[in-house]
Amino acid sequence: MNGPRWMDEEAGPFVRPYALTRGRTRTSGATLDLIATVRTTGLSPGGLGPEQESILLAASTPISVADVAIELDLPVGVVRVLLGDLRDHGLISVSAPAAVGPRPSERILKEVINGLRAL
Repeated sequence: MNGPRWMDEEAGPFVRPYALTRGRTRTSGATLDLIATVRTTGLSPGGLGPEQESILLAASTPISVADVAIELDLPVGVVRVLLGDLRDHGLISVSAPAAVGPRPSERILKEVINGLRAL
């Protein structure tokens, strides 16, 4: 017997998500909304990890935070920390989602609920 295996033959070495963020669970700045748009601001300076390079490649055209997580196949919390680091270094810009219109009044919502109940 060769002992424990720390590498999957097909997947390669296994790295826990918290290792990618060095155990951090939050960014230094504001929390990034899932539908915020991310875009690179220029060329990669090099010396970044593969995940950061993948983010910069994905964000060469505008992409949402949620779509970056899907593209990298990583948890959203991990992606938010990585994006926060890139934002702090000026490598990406983040645009907040457009504000939605005014919320309907409570009276209108109650009328809708009552109308649905009447059906």
